[in-house]
This record gives sequence, C-alpha cells and structure tokens, in this order.
Amino acid sequence: MNLRTALLALGTMMLAACVTAPQPLQGEFNPITPRDAAASDVTGAPVRWGGRIVGVEPQPNRTCFEMVSTYLGDNARPYWGSDDTGGRFIACRTGFYDPAIFEKNREVTFIGRVSGYQNRQIGGYDYRFPQVEADVVYLWPVRETVDVVGYPAAPWPWWGWW
Repeated sequence: MNLRTALLALGTMMLAACVTAPQPLQGEFNPITPRDAAASDVTGAPVRWGGRIVGVEPQPNRTCFEMVSTYLGDNARPYWGSDDTGGRFIACRTGFYDPAIFEKNREVTFIGRVSGYQNRQIGGYDYRFPQVEADVVYLWPVRETVDVVGYPAAPWPWWGWW
C-alpha cells in the first residue's frame, strides 16, 4: 500500500509539473483583464496578460506590441477555446523585437505594470488601450496542428482482424 501511495503521489506531482508556468512567468498578479482595465484606472497594477499579436511597432529605444488578449491557461499560455477575448492592450519593452519573428497572430505572454492608457482607432471605432511596461516578453512556440483520422469501429470484434 505504501508503494502504491508513493506512485500516486509521484504521478500527481509529474502532472502538476506539466501545467506549471515557465519560470519567467511565475508570480502573483492582479486578476484584472485588459477590458476591465480600459474601463477603470489601475495604473501601477502588476499584471500577466497574453494573447495574439495584432501589430508590432519598433521605436528608437523600445518595441510596442498591439495585442488581442485572451484567457491564460494554467501554464500562462494564451488559451483560444472561444471567441470571447479579454479586450486589447499595448505592451512595450526596451529593446528591439523583430517583427519578422514576432509576427501577426503569434502567441505572447507579458509580465509588467499598467503604465497608462492610449486612445487609438480600430477601424473607425475609438478604443482605449491599457498600456503595460513589460518586464518579461515570452514568445510561445507555434502550435502544431494535427489532423486526426479515425476509422469507425467494426460492429463485431472479428471484423478487420487479419
């Protein structure tokens, strides 16, 4: 019984390790979403936001990312299970981030503090973007898509066993 309990505990720890956020993305953060932040003033709040890149703007001493936010999974990776987004935001970080690498629709998670707000237009719509001064910019690997082809099960076990 002791061995069984030890194996169960080991298995549980291994599964828990699979859903842990990478080291640079760990910590305590304000649970507010960019949509909520745009409606109120939370300047200075520590946040961990992520989503997909809409655009990248290299500037003389920093790079800014326009992002569509989404829910982050347990590993802090953006989760795209529905069309409901958490709003948009702008994240800026000192240095040059190449738009050829940080291209449109790539998944990124940022850690930083809300530093203010920018009013921009999306089409003809005025939108208030919360801006994050990022301490961490974490570019996720491209997700591989796999087509799964299933074959219907035979109605009797002996069909197809040759």
